[in-house]
Amino acid sequence: MVVVGIIFALIRLAIGPTLADRVVALDLITTQIVGIIAVYSIAISNSTYLIDAITITILSFLGTVTFAYYLGIGGKP
Repeated sequence: MVVVGIIFALIRLAIGPTLADRVVALDLITTQIVGIIAVYSIAISNSTYLIDAITITILSFLGTVTFAYYLGIGGKP
């Protein structure tokens, strides 16, 4: 099911009519990938991969905040 969600988000990323749609789709893909990493980490009983998931989450958050700031100051995509 998660893979289907990623496929639909990739479609939205490719054909999204606005830049905001593309950023939300990319954020959704990142969230789903972090979920896959977390489930895999639990399945193999190894917490090392969770550090990677946290790093990806922080980078995704910073990217989303940067985009919101860009729109807030009147940036036009």
